[in-house]
Amino acid sequence: MGIYTKEIDLHPCRWRTNLSSRNLWVAIGFKDKGPGKLWQRSFCMASTVWKGHLTFGLISIPVRLTTAARSERISFNQLHKECHTRVKQPLFCPTHNRIIERSEVVKGYEYEKDQYVLFTEEELDKIEPPSAKVAEILEFVKLGEVDPIYFDASYYLAPDEGGAKAYQLLMSALQESGYAAIAKLTMHQREHIVVMRPSSKGMMLHTMFYSNEIRAAESSSTDRIELKDQEKKLAQQLIENLAVPFEPQKYHDAYQDNVRAMIAAKLKGQEVTEVAPPHMAPVIDLMEALKKSLAERQAPAKKPPVRAVEPAAAAGPVAVPKKGKKAVG
Repeated sequence: MGIYTKEIDLHPCRWRTNLSSRNLWVAIGFKDKGPGKLWQRSFCMASTVWKGHLTFGLISIPVRLTTAARSERISFNQLHKECHTRVKQPLFCPTHNRIIERSEVVKGYEYEKDQYVLFTEEELDKIEPPSAKVAEILEFVKLGEVDPIYFDASYYLAPDEGGAKAYQLLMSALQESGYAAIAKLTMHQREHIVVMRPSSKGMMLHTMFYSNEIRAAESSSTDRIELKDQEKKLAQQLIENLAVPFEPQKYHDAYQDNVRAMIAAKLKGQEVTEVAPPHMAPVIDLMEALKKSLAERQAPAKKPPVRAVEPAAAAGPVAVPKKGKKAVG
């Protein structure tokens, strides 16, 4: 009875140059009994994505950036349907009618149809602005004045060797003044406008979209809609009834949870069935809908029954939300 191991990449983080953060999940079982208990071992290391100096007047602070947040999702591999072998996507040149090596690839900008101007990595490195090594604070603004639509990626800004005191001075000054710092920083062949703010975890840095990157909103006719005072009052009551302190850890991606459940079910040989989505009736009477919503919020909540998962041999179908055709293991 031999033991086999199988690596299952359930974590969404993929390898990216200078931006790596990855978890490995390992399933261990026995050959003659199929996959056994699912053991999980996580390895996740935050790597430095930028290193340089932050200038504040005549003060220069050695700092480094690490990724603070990244979208998580389960990634699937593309397999040949017939043999379940992972397929490859080779680099193919239609002119020479052959597969080429990565070393034969260069970068080119298409200025006309099928006409390109070529660049090497060395040429692109030579045109890096000073902000590739030094992020100069340009000005200070009230954070509340910055529309969140401008925020892009989030990073932890930490002091590097010899920069702890100056870093602490800047963070303390920002905390007491209520201001955030605006600077420019170049990484990954792009100069970013960034906003830095103090937090309980130290300094946070957010890259921002430029104003020309913000898309215009679709025109709306809501300004011409008249609302009754009673409707606004009930809506306000419903908002206050739902108001709670923000606790991000209590929110979960239900779709990704269902994918994990489906993976576990398939590994156990269980059947996967569909669950019909909830029916959403159109709102005819807004006042009545508001009143019913308030009544439901004020009524004591009923706890749903807890259902135990049976072993694979005796288990029934594993339900997932309905979408498309039924998938079975």
